[in-house]
Amino acid sequence: MPQAVPGQSASPSPEALPSHLDDLPPTMLKKDYANVPIIDKVDDVVKRLLSLEMASQREKVKIKTQQLIEKVRRTPYDNGSFEVQTAILTAKIQTHREHLQMHPKDKSNRRRMLMAIDRRKKLLKYLRRTRYETFECTCKQLGIQYTLPPLYCRRMTRRWAAKKAFCLKVFNEVQKLKAPERLKQRREWQAKARARKEQTLQSEGTPV
Repeated sequence: MPQAVPGQSASPSPEALPSHLDDLPPTMLKKDYANVPIIDKVDDVVKRLLSLEMASQREKVKIKTQQLIEKVRRTPYDNGSFEVQTAILTAKIQTHREHLQMHPKDKSNRRRMLMAIDRRKKLLKYLRRTRYETFECTCKQLGIQYTLPPLYCRRMTRRWAAKKAFCLKVFNEVQKLKAPERLKQRREWQAKARARKEQTLQSEGTPV
C-alpha cells in the first residue's frame, strides 16, 4: 500500500468522495439495452454485463442526465426547452465538479465547468424573468440553489466625483451654445407648418 510523502497532501480516493451517480442502482440496465424486448430472456451473467455495474462513467452520466431531463421536460418529446437545457448543464457541472475534486489542477476541465455554470445562470435568469413558477419548479427538481447577482455599486472617489462634475459642466455649456440654433430651427418648423395649414385651407375653400 503506498504511503503519503511527508509535506504532500494525498489525493482523495474515488470511493471516499460522494458522487451524484450514487443513487443509480447497479442492477439498472444501460440506456441502449433497457428497451430491448428479449432482455428478460437472457442469462444473469449477460444482464450483469449489460448493467450499470459494468458500465463506464460516460454511460452512467448519460442515464443520470436522462433522469434529470424527465423531471423537468414539458412533454415526452421535449428535447430543447430551457428547462431541458438547464438539466443537461446541471449534469455536466456535477461531473466536472467531481472530476476537479480528484484532479484540482485540470484547468481545461475547470474552464468547461465555469462556461457551463455561466450558461446555466443565463437560462435560469431568463426563466425567472419570464416564467417564475417554472423557474421555481426547475430549481426544486434539480436541486439548484439560485442566488441573485449582487447589485453594481461603484465606490465614489474624489477623482470620479471631479470627473462627473466636469462632464456635467461641459454638457450644460454645450446645451447653452445649441439653444439659439434649436430655437431658430423650431421657429422655421412652425412657420412651415403654418404655411402648409394656410395652403390647405385655401385649397379647400377654392371652388372646383
